[in-house]
Amino acid sequence: MSMRNTFRSLLVAGLFGGAAHASALARGVPSAANPPLAAKFSQDIPSAAFKFDMILIPGDAAAGIKPFYIGKTELTWEAFDVYVYALDAGGNKDGAPPASERTVDDKPTDGKQPPPTAPHAITRPSKPYLPPDRGFGHEGFAAICVSFKNAEEFCKWLSVKSGKHYRLPTQSEWEYACRAGGGGAGTPTAYFFGDDAGRLGEYAWFEANADGQTHAVASKKPNAWGLFDMHGNVAEWCIGADGKPITKGGSYRDGAEKLAAAAVQQPSSSWNSSDPQIPKSKWWLADGPFVGFRVVCDAIDSTGEVRPANDGSLPAPLPTPPTFPKAPATSTPPTSPTLPKEPK
Repeated sequence: MSMRNTFRSLLVAGLFGGAAHASALARGVPSAANPPLAAKFSQDIPSAAFKFDMILIPGDAAAGIKPFYIGKTELTWEAFDVYVYALDAGGNKDGAPPASERTVDDKPTDGKQPPPTAPHAITRPSKPYLPPDRGFGHEGFAAICVSFKNAEEFCKWLSVKSGKHYRLPTQSEWEYACRAGGGGAGTPTAYFFGDDAGRLGEYAWFEANADGQTHAVASKKPNAWGLFDMHGNVAEWCIGADGKPITKGGSYRDGAEKLAAAAVQQPSSSWNSSDPQIPKSKWWLADGPFVGFRVVCDAIDSTGEVRPANDGSLPAPLPTPPTFPKAPATSTPPTSPTLPKEPK
C-alpha cells in the first residue's frame, strides 16, 4: 500500500472508529476499548467489616440513560456511621472529629478555630442530638433523618475513600432502575410488578403493613434487576429533572399512590420543623425519619477500574487518534494538509 493510501486509511479509521466507539459506549456495548461491565461489585467501607452490593443497570440510549451502578438496597447505618463519626479516621461516636479532618466549623474545647489541615478536608455532618435511627433498628436498617446535603456529602466521602465516583441518582435513572427497564415502550405500569396495588405487600413496607416504622432492608421481594425496597420503606433522595432535590419511592408512612414509580415528593420545611437549633441543622431532619437514600456509582469495567468520566456518567475515553509528522514550516501556511509524495 502506498504512503498516501496508508495515511488515508489511518485517518478514516481514526474518525469512524472513534464514532463507532462512542456509539458503543452510549449503548453499553462491549468492545476492545469498552470491556464488559461486571454485573455487580461489592463496595468495602473503610475501617469497618462491612460491604454493600452495587448492581449494574444497563443503559438505554433512546432514553438518554447510560449504564450505571446502583445500591442493591438503601444505604444502611453500618456504612453511614463510619462517615458520620469519622470511624475511618480515628474518631468515635462520642468525640469530636479527628484533628486531621477538622474544618472551620469544628470548635475544639479551647475555643480556637483550627483551619483545615488538608487542601481537601472531608466535610462531615454535625453529630445528631437525638438517636437518628429513632429506635426502629440500626444494623441492617436504612439510614434515616438524612438531609439532601448529608446524602451528597456521604457520596463525596465515599468517592474519596474508594477512588470511584459515587453520587445520588437522577430522577430518570431512579425510575429506570425501579422499573427494571420496563415502561420504555407502551404505557408504563404504576409499580415494577404491574398496576395491582393489592400486591404491594409482597414488595414494599408502606402505610398498610409497616406499623409506623422502617424495617430491615431486603426483607421484601426485589424487582427483576435484584433491587430491594424501590417501593416503600424509606423515601430516597434523588436529583430532579430541574436539578433540585426530590424524593422517590415513598416510605413506610405513605399510601400506595405515593409508592408509584413515577411519583415525586418535594422536600418540605416540615421535615425539620421541631429542630430547636438556630439556624436549623443542614445535616439532619428532626422530623424526617422516613427519608433515606441509595447511592449510584458511575460505571466501572470488569477489572474493577474506574473508567475516566466523560460527562459525570459513563466513562471510557475515545482512543487517541494517530499522530503524523508535521509538514515543514513555510512563510505562507498551506490551505490543506500536505501529504508525502509517492516515489516515482
